[in-house]
Amino acid sequence: MLLKQHLNMADGEKPSEGLQLSQEWLEAADCRAELLQHLKDQVPQIFCLKKELSPPEEEDLTQRRLLHPLECFLFGEDPQEGRQKLQQGSASSQLCGRVFKEGETVYSCRDCAIDPTCVLCMDCFQDSVHKNHRYKMHASSGGGFCDCGDVEAWKVGPCCSKHDLGAAAAMVTDEAVLEPELYERAEKLFRVLMRYVTDFLVWEENFELSAELQPRLKDNVYYCVLYNDEHHSYDHVIYTLQRSVNCDQAEAQTHTTLIDKEGRRAVKRGTLRSCQQAKDLIRSNSEHISLQPLRVEILHATVMAHQTFALRLGSWFQKIIGYSVGFRQAFCQVALEPNADRDRPCLISRLMLHDARMYKGARKIVHELIFGSMLMDSDFKRLFAIEFTKHYKQLQKDFISDDHERSISITALSVQIFTVPTLARQLIEECNVIKVIVDTVLELLREHLDESNRFFFLGYNSDKFSRIQVIFHDLRYILISKPCVWTEELRGQFLEGFKIFLGFLKCMQGMEEVKRQLGQHIAVEPEWEAGFTLQIQLRHILAMFQDWCSSDDDIMLQAFKECHSALIECNNQPFHKEATDFYMCKHILLARPYKVSQEPVSIHLPISRLLAGLYVLMWKTGVIERLDNPECYDFIQLAEHPLRCVVLAAQVTAEMWRRNGLSLVSQVYYYQDVKCRDEMYDKDIIMLQIAASKMDPNHFLMLILLRFELFDYFNGNSVSKDQDELMQWNRLTEEMLFLLIAIFGERYVPGISHVTKEDVTMREVIHLLCIEPMAHSTLVKSLPENENHETGLEAVIAKVATFRKPGVSGHGLYEVKKERLMDFNPFFYHYSRSQRSKAEESQKKRRSQESNDKALRPPVPPTFSPSFSRIVQLLCCDVFIHILRRILQRAAEDRSSVWTEAMIQRALHLIGQALVEEKTQLESCSVEDVTFDFSLKARVGSEHGKSLFLLLSKIKALPSLEAQKDLIKWLLQMFEIVKCIREKSSPTVSMDTTKPEESSQDKEKAERKRKAEAAKLHRQKIMAQMSAMQKNFIESNKMLYDNMPEMGTQEEPVTSSESSAMEQRELCITFGPLRGPTPAEREVLTCILCQEEQEVLPLAPAMVLTACVQRSTVLTQCRGRIPANRTDGTGTYPLFMPPDLAVGTHTGSCGHVMHATCWQKYFEAVQNTTRNRLHAELIVDLENGEYLCPLCKSLCNTVIPLIPLEPLTFNYENAEIIGQHLTLPRWIQVLAARIRGLKSVMQDNDVQMDGGSSGTTGLFGDSQPDFRSILAYGVQESRKFSDGIAEMLVVCATTVHRVGLKTAPNELCPRVPLMAWNTCAFTIQAIENILQEEDKPLFGSLQNRQIAGLKAIVQFAASQRLKSSQGVIQRHFADMMGVLLPVLSRKNTPSILDVDFFHLLVGLVLSIPSLYQEEGIDLQPSAVSSAFNNMYIFHLVTMAHILQVLLTSTDSPAAGDGEETEEARLAAELYTTVLLHTGRLVPDLSGGSVAQRVKAGIEPFLRSAALFFNCLTGVHPPEELFSAPVSSPGQMEALCSYLALPFNVFQLFQDYRDAVSPMLQRWCGSPSITKALQGKTQTIRYPRRRNRLIDLPEDYSALLNKASHFQCPKSTVDERKHPTLCLVCGAMLCSQSSCCLSQLDGEDVGACTAHAATCGAGVGMFLRIRECEIVLMASKMRGSTYPAPYLDDYGETDPHLGRGNPLHLCPERYRKLNQLWQQHCILEEIARSLEVVNVMFAFEWQLV
Repeated sequence: MLLKQHLNMADGEKPSEGLQLSQEWLEAADCRAELLQHLKDQVPQIFCLKKELSPPEEEDLTQRRLLHPLECFLFGEDPQEGRQKLQQGSASSQLCGRVFKEGETVYSCRDCAIDPTCVLCMDCFQDSVHKNHRYKMHASSGGGFCDCGDVEAWKVGPCCSKHDLGAAAAMVTDEAVLEPELYERAEKLFRVLMRYVTDFLVWEENFELSAELQPRLKDNVYYCVLYNDEHHSYDHVIYTLQRSVNCDQAEAQTHTTLIDKEGRRAVKRGTLRSCQQAKDLIRSNSEHISLQPLRVEILHATVMAHQTFALRLGSWFQKIIGYSVGFRQAFCQVALEPNADRDRPCLISRLMLHDARMYKGARKIVHELIFGSMLMDSDFKRLFAIEFTKHYKQLQKDFISDDHERSISITALSVQIFTVPTLARQLIEECNVIKVIVDTVLELLREHLDESNRFFFLGYNSDKFSRIQVIFHDLRYILISKPCVWTEELRGQFLEGFKIFLGFLKCMQGMEEVKRQLGQHIAVEPEWEAGFTLQIQLRHILAMFQDWCSSDDDIMLQAFKECHSALIECNNQPFHKEATDFYMCKHILLARPYKVSQEPVSIHLPISRLLAGLYVLMWKTGVIERLDNPECYDFIQLAEHPLRCVVLAAQVTAEMWRRNGLSLVSQVYYYQDVKCRDEMYDKDIIMLQIAASKMDPNHFLMLILLRFELFDYFNGNSVSKDQDELMQWNRLTEEMLFLLIAIFGERYVPGISHVTKEDVTMREVIHLLCIEPMAHSTLVKSLPENENHETGLEAVIAKVATFRKPGVSGHGLYEVKKERLMDFNPFFYHYSRSQRSKAEESQKKRRSQESNDKALRPPVPPTFSPSFSRIVQLLCCDVFIHILRRILQRAAEDRSSVWTEAMIQRALHLIGQALVEEKTQLESCSVEDVTFDFSLKARVGSEHGKSLFLLLSKIKALPSLEAQKDLIKWLLQMFEIVKCIREKSSPTVSMDTTKPEESSQDKEKAERKRKAEAAKLHRQKIMAQMSAMQKNFIESNKMLYDNMPEMGTQEEPVTSSESSAMEQRELCITFGPLRGPTPAEREVLTCILCQEEQEVLPLAPAMVLTACVQRSTVLTQCRGRIPANRTDGTGTYPLFMPPDLAVGTHTGSCGHVMHATCWQKYFEAVQNTTRNRLHAELIVDLENGEYLCPLCKSLCNTVIPLIPLEPLTFNYENAEIIGQHLTLPRWIQVLAARIRGLKSVMQDNDVQMDGGSSGTTGLFGDSQPDFRSILAYGVQESRKFSDGIAEMLVVCATTVHRVGLKTAPNELCPRVPLMAWNTCAFTIQAIENILQEEDKPLFGSLQNRQIAGLKAIVQFAASQRLKSSQGVIQRHFADMMGVLLPVLSRKNTPSILDVDFFHLLVGLVLSIPSLYQEEGIDLQPSAVSSAFNNMYIFHLVTMAHILQVLLTSTDSPAAGDGEETEEARLAAELYTTVLLHTGRLVPDLSGGSVAQRVKAGIEPFLRSAALFFNCLTGVHPPEELFSAPVSSPGQMEALCSYLALPFNVFQLFQDYRDAVSPMLQRWCGSPSITKALQGKTQTIRYPRRRNRLIDLPEDYSALLNKASHFQCPKSTVDERKHPTLCLVCGAMLCSQSSCCLSQLDGEDVGACTAHAATCGAGVGMFLRIRECEIVLMASKMRGSTYPAPYLDDYGETDPHLGRGNPLHLCPERYRKLNQLWQQHCILEEIARSLEVVNVMFAFEWQLV
């Protein structure tokens, strides 16, 4: 209250004081001095006082004493009036400029964005045209801002509806111009304050305050300030503070959290000496932990005060410049104006240059100030960009030595500047920014240059190197948009930058060369990752430089010449021998020897590859014609190093370099991998193609053989018996042939042939899909990306593939279209070895399925462009024929050591390529014009049997080449086709040579077919014999079983009338005088542990079912409200389950059976082994008896003993006689007499017996039954169980009791039997809920495990009375019966509105046998007695439930029209009676609607009862309940029939009118019912609401939007890292955040864990919105992630929004999640996922 008055006073004082002060400043001669004087006086009085002010008080004083006077000075009047004047006529800004927080979702349009860095905030995206385009979404790392309104960032739709250009135009005209006086004042004020802010933000520890701010009396009050760094962990800092400044752990944690958040924190206030001691202690203590000490400074209290206010001024500046464009311009003018001292930079540059020394909080303020001012104005943005570029090198150096993340470094602003196309070009022209960036990289990497001026990264600092890599992003940003128009200045500066870039590449050309290790294995693996990291960073930059060069002819020519000159200057791996003549096939090659296996070689050749790329572009653009003296380029020399590199890769594949270790294998892998191959392997192939197009084909092939070290081998001069050497030659031959296939066949490069980029992508996709059907994300990963992270897949995928949608799991797959398989090349050069093998196998399998041959023919390639057309001559030159002849000859001689099948396959493919090329050329022009004559040369030498053609025919018969037979056959046919085309004759005429082969093949096929038919007949004969044997076995067994006497049946006299008995037996009624029989079923089960079979019998060794007991809120009607367990009184849970089913106990089973003894041994073994496992407690909680099912790994925590049903044949005659005597009134009297006589019940003195006998006499007539009358209606001996079953009953009951009540195990607790009955009832209700939800039949649709589990639970609950004190059971029965019979009610007996009647029904039915217990004799009711007991209990409960439904119906049914049925009449009569009893007015009633409402309300109860009694009695239900869905007509009648109810349920009230009428009045007269009807207490309506997971929006961006507007209720800081949605109730939570930690059972837990405890009894299902993944939680310690139900258009989930494609809800998957929750399988899912994942570091789920 005092603070409020104080604020009101302050408001009253503000105008006069502020205006007066501002007036004095204006009139002062030295305005700056006056302003500083005011700050000197006021700032230390507000900030950093001994007694810290509360934030509201501090803010109030700051506003009143400091900021308000400044605003008065700025406006020259009351600030509020000044702001109103500015706002008049102004409109919203064109630029959004929202600065992104870390983790905030941003959007990029793939159709319209100039580059991927152009992004929109959530609000702008939702209101933009891009929402309907192809967009991507991802989490921001923080620091960027929204590009909405920036016309240079978007091709279409630059503005959302809020920032449209019309509003922007209005804004510029109205707001841009300020009144001159106002502008002058703004400039004057900003200049003083901006310098003040800068001085204090760049403050160093040893600085002295300026004279203007020096206090009159300097107090000895200092602060010891600790700064944040990334070297020390949280725990390190907490430990250091505790040891150094004498604070407790809580205080140290607070300090550490704020240091991490703000960047610094004053940890001690005191004298200079005490602060110095604290500083020394902090430094020394932190040095013990880390090599670097913590950064600590000692600052005077006055300095701290001014620094705090300087930060506050930063926020104030942002607010002020947001008022007007004029203010913004004035601020930018001041911040960027040159310093009077020319050696000192401008103010903004000072802040930038000191950025790395500033702490986190100051950095954020400065960056946001830059965002809000200079980057929002195009002119000032250019000036700022020039300043940024001027200091670029220093800023990057500071960033490299800084340890903070880049997101809070000033260098991160480069993306805002360099990606603007016009700005980028201006910076190239004016500052040569390319040169600046490359020079910066070179200078930072200079320490890694060796004496040859090449990079050598041995022992490099990985952290520093990763920071240097970031600079390459800036170069990519600059080049991201190539210019449409080139100016002379741009040309000159670009070429200069290009030369510098070539200088950088020269340092990479030939770096990290390797030499083959002979003899010993290499001792130390050489460093290789750094070089490839550079290569990956340069991949897009190299492509962009080529793209820029291709856009201008002059640039192209000049760049090519510069690149060629740079390559000539490189002297890496020179020749050491003179040129020598080499001879082969009468051809002579003059070449210099170089053996890759003996001399150094490097895989890094960026200049050679850049030259190859430029050369192809020159041909593509036609610039090659302008090249001076093209013949002077020595292409043998240019191709030398790429060829060596290819040979190196081949030799590594041939395992010749295995002693060089894994580093070289890794380099070769990345050389050909999709991440690097564009600018490495592919360019090497192109360079070899260039050389092949310029050289004599024979010379080129001889050079290839020389470098592969196979020249002598193919010349016949090299012979060896060394198996290793022979194997190496074979492998090298394979690789050499593969290279020839690639050089000849890989034409899908724009410029080498007339193909487009789209054709290239299509071919890549076809070959990937030929391996196997693939998901979209797999395809994207396997395709090369361009600089915009696009693969071009979407444009082509529909042309080459069909999409197969996913099911409820897995993902969508693309399958290649059949018509595209003709493009498949088995030797596609981008296949890895494993991919090639898989693709070949897949395609052969497909062809055999289609009854085609298995020949994988070479596809028809596109035609080479004219400049590369000479390459085809390779395949018809003499050396090529010679190579093939040698290979085939070795195969024909069948010397296995000198050839391999892979070699032959490649040779055959080359022959196929040559024949396809020849056929294509012959078909496109006349025979005379075709110079390609492979087929003719292949037939040369036929007379000596050495021609290729004859050798082919010879190897066709080789058994070892059976797999290639189809391909050879096709080649021979191709030879004939080509021959026929040359001779211009029909192919069918000249096929004589192949006819004998074909006829023999036909014979072979016929023979194979005959054998297959014979084998088929033999199989059929055997199957027929087996079938006959099986039938005989079944028949003999059937006789055996028929002759066996039935054991264990209840012997009761059978009625004399056989025919009527047979009719009765057909009845499907579960209790009452017409109860159906329980069929005898012999159940023999196999133990999953010992595999032994055993029949389930009461007295046999126990068999058990695995089970999991858990608390559940799946059915709750009061979500989030879990009642506390009460042990006092009998009127509460667990005796009575409240109708809201707030929390229940569910017992589920996976259905697997074991011997009890086997389980006990297994459980002990699990406990012993699991204790030693790493993080095993995350999977199973040993203390609570958990284990995994041995078979299916489901989580279990108990076992249920299997108890067989008692088979019985019902005595209908006896039942009829008893039925005539034992009416409902008589049954109630007998029951009351029995209860009254029981000591266990009567020892409680609050049992109300209606004043003794007179009450019951008046109610039920004169004749009083005695204490033992109940026994007269039939008793029998209680069931006996084996010790094993008895023991397991206790084990299961104890677990249910412990888990359900969250209490210590206590088998003697009186609530144990109650919990057994409750879990039985709740489990049945949960199953009924699932069946209703899925609209499945009540019986017949349950899984086997559910049926087995349900029967076991019911029998376990029914047997529970035998293991508990009979007195306890009797007391429970009496208490529960008190709800129905007022004569038995107690003081705290609940009303009929306060209980769940199905739980009550189960409890009463299972406990009533205890009334038959006599002292010293174990008795139970006979079958007939039980039938009547169950019927009367059920009828009473049903009537009470009907009344419950009527009382909770809030709306009155409307009056009906026309004649009503008997049911409607009785319903109306009952409703009228109820209204009269409750004292309400009787309206005009519609009996039909009452009846309808009641039937709908009681139907779930009846379905649950049917399930329960079926499992209890084993009586078969009517067929309608087996086959028809629960919602189908006739279900109600079938239920009523099975449960011995009249079809008209209201008839019950008529049949039992005498007994029920007084009870009805008593039920309605309860005070709690009166309260409920008056609306004072909440009631549950029937049928209860069926719970399901919340509805989710179809579009995921709607959820992201919701998350972006979510504010943590416990934190004022605007950081929302992990907004998490509870799928059960829809609550949005702040997950994994310290602000929302709370205490649960004395332990700190996160928001989700705390919420799950109240919402789901410890079990939760959450959607982490920014991560797009489900989190399943069960208990504090356990959880797991699960795929979100959102899929992209390609049928894939996107965890952590890694791909960022638009996501849409998949209803099937969400339905599966709903089932997972409703079926209580979350615990099971968590355990399974944790068992699969090997956890090394435990995740702290309790903090989620």
